[in-house]
Amino acid sequence: SVMRACCLGLESHPGRRGTDCCTSHEALLLGYEQAMTRVDSTTGDWYATSGHMIWIGDRTRQLDHGHVEYFRGIKNPIGLKCGPSLKPDELLKLIDILNPDDEPGRLTLINRFGADKVGDHLPGLIRAVQREGRKVVWSCDPMHGNTITSTSGYKTRPFDRVLSEVRSFFQIHAAEGTHAGGVHLEMTGQDVTECIGGARAITDEDLNDRYHTVCDPRLNAEQSIDMAFLIAELLKQERAGKVKPMPAAAGL
Repeated sequence: SVMRACCLGLESHPGRRGTDCCTSHEALLLGYEQAMTRVDSTTGDWYATSGHMIWIGDRTRQLDHGHVEYFRGIKNPIGLKCGPSLKPDELLKLIDILNPDDEPGRLTLINRFGADKVGDHLPGLIRAVQREGRKVVWSCDPMHGNTITSTSGYKTRPFDRVLSEVRSFFQIHAAEGTHAGGVHLEMTGQDVTECIGGARAITDEDLNDRYHTVCDPRLNAEQSIDMAFLIAELLKQERAGKVKPMPAAAGL
């Protein structure tokens, strides 16, 4: 049903019917998450059963607040959104609380700075984590830091900025000698007009045509495919050691 909701055309691709699908979301409503929390009878450990991996938002990651306390007690793989206001010393304290045993795969740091800020903020976080020898997965969310209000009044995301932050994410990790471990996107298989730009050059005026989201602007099918090809090329370059580091003017 998840695959069908993504409009991936299961009928024309029989192999996809058997694909395993994991779910993930921001655990914003603690009452809901608590109601979905269960003890594993074989280990005695607590798990959030609302999703396989859940994450803490950039606005709810305060060290002494309920979201961090809740996440500290569950055994799921978890994520932490990292925005421009997160300082390296605060990040290290959060890592100590959320992954005290330094378990590989337990904690994913989901970076959401914006194309114009990633070069100023990400290198310092990487260096702090590397200096302390902590094991984390680095992921890029190029959507939330690049949200603007268009001249027509719609909340949107310029495709070129989204693309730029992904490219910068790979370049910075190449420069720091670390691994670009994932990308966090909001997309749909539908032919919507919610993010401006892309191969078909959606403009501000086009947003009114098929703006269907009730929350955040999503990449449409064509933009998502363009993004997938870029990421595939960056991964090939990374494996070959050929990702070009960012120029000094961009923050390094």
